[in-house]
Amino acid sequence: QVQLEESGGGLVQAGGSLRLSCAASGRTFSRNPMGWFRQAPGKEREFVAGITWSGDSVRYADSVKGRFTISRDNAKNTVSLQMNSLKPEDTAVYICAAAPSVYARVTVTIRSLYEYWGQGTQVTVSS
Repeated sequence: QVQLEESGGGLVQAGGSLRLSCAASGRTFSRNPMGWFRQAPGKEREFVAGITWSGDSVRYADSVKGRFTISRDNAKNTVSLQMNSLKPEDTAVYICAAAPSVYARVTVTIRSLYEYWGQGTQVTVSS
């Protein structure tokens, strides 16, 4: 059974930091581009960050650029999201996802192209 499991969410004050991790099991995703999305109550799921299979290219939503950093460790089958200078508007459920290996060299931003999804981890930023 293929699973993506996120961890590291929690409650933090504005200006603080959190590091999210996503662990894959059931198969390796070392050849798949990975991404982080988020969904706030009443809002659409939105792209946050994406990374190619090798980690040599990354892409961020404008709203998090300069504050968030995506990385991956293919040996451990994990992808991480370091979030600094958090704002109340970053409050959401953060979800990691894997896109097909055919897009290995691409930072995939389109939600519908992702085929595996985690359950998400809640991040709450207080003002």
